[in-house]
Amino acid sequence: MNVSHFPERRGLAGHFLVQVGRALLILWGAFTLTFTLLQMMPGDAVMIRFMDPELGLSSEQIKTMRVLYSGSSNPVFQYFHTLWQVLHGNFGYSVQLGVPVGKLLSTALPVTLRLAGVGFLLSLVWTLAVAVGASLLPMRALRQAVHALPGLWSAIPLYWSGILIIQVLSFRLHLLPVVGVGTWKGMLLPGLTVSLPVAAPQAKLLLQKIEETERLPFVMASRTRGASRVSVFFRHILPNSVIPSLTMAGLSLGELIAGAIVTETVFGLNGLGQMTRDAVSGQDVAVLQAVVLIGAAGFVGANLAVDLLIPLIDPTLRMAHRIGGGKSGS
Repeated sequence: MNVSHFPERRGLAGHFLVQVGRALLILWGAFTLTFTLLQMMPGDAVMIRFMDPELGLSSEQIKTMRVLYSGSSNPVFQYFHTLWQVLHGNFGYSVQLGVPVGKLLSTALPVTLRLAGVGFLLSLVWTLAVAVGASLLPMRALRQAVHALPGLWSAIPLYWSGILIIQVLSFRLHLLPVVGVGTWKGMLLPGLTVSLPVAAPQAKLLLQKIEETERLPFVMASRTRGASRVSVFFRHILPNSVIPSLTMAGLSLGELIAGAIVTETVFGLNGLGQMTRDAVSGQDVAVLQAVVLIGAAGFVGANLAVDLLIPLIDPTLRMAHRIGGGKSGS
């Protein structure tokens, strides 16, 4: 039986366990920090919601409502009670609306996830398009113009880019309407808006790595052997330059979700953005805590996926895990 691959498998398995453990630790830290900060927030959501004289509630009834929504006046007990509930998928009840937070999330979260997903895919398309254009366009002036695009994208505020995209693509060119479109088609304009500031740093990093890779000896040797410019780019330069941008793409998910909240305001989408604004205005702690935890889970999950994929893509890291596994097993 061939056992030559066992050390590599042990190395990758150890890498997987370490990354998963870190991800769980980060999520626990995010929950603890969020719980602590929200508990320290001035004001009382129950008082804001139920102290209206028109409701006719007595002080005893208001106290009962506080127990129902807060769980306990003891912060330590409330921390572990809330943590246990969250681990079972229960985020509590919204003080403002009196419904389970999970019900609110089931309506708002798909909208934000669709927007973030479309934005993520478009950011990858933009990044690759800039890399190809800045490297392979025939005229030097065109290549320099494409090379300058990421700097322009990063300089435009998100809400301005959204308004500009609506004006040009919808009102001027009539390519896509802002309203009255299907579920996915309606995400193209906001997805394009949220993708540009995310694609800008990815494209900058990829262009920098491409310039470094072009000076490596094996690339120059391929050119001296007569390989075409396009062949050298796609076979040697791009595969050896894309790993840092792939890592940054995973890191950009948190920015995508934050940008999606702003973009939802511009395009009138009822996602986590609207839900967060309402929760902040009413100090709805349970809703705010759920939004923060979902954002943290998405951020950590994307980074975990990247950390687990990179050793499978990069042969140098795969060899390092093989050597590490071999040493651990000797």
